[in-house]
Amino acid sequence: MKDILRKKIIKVCDDKIEKKGSNVGLSFYAFFANKNDDPELLMQTAEWWIMKHKLDHFEKALKIREMVLAGQ
Repeated sequence: MKDILRKKIIKVCDDKIEKKGSNVGLSFYAFFANKNDDPELLMQTAEWWIMKHKLDHFEKALKIREMVLAGQ
């Protein structure tokens, strides 16, 4: 996973947790604007989320943050 993506995921998760609490869920689309402005990074995220970890469409932000921090 690229460092820029790792930092982006952690920031988005932190922001969501701060605003909505530790039980907030999100999908991998939460890390991107509504425009497809970085298809390579979007595909890398989708592969990490869907293919590598077999995660559901929505997961707890806290879980995703901890996975990324653990280097998974």
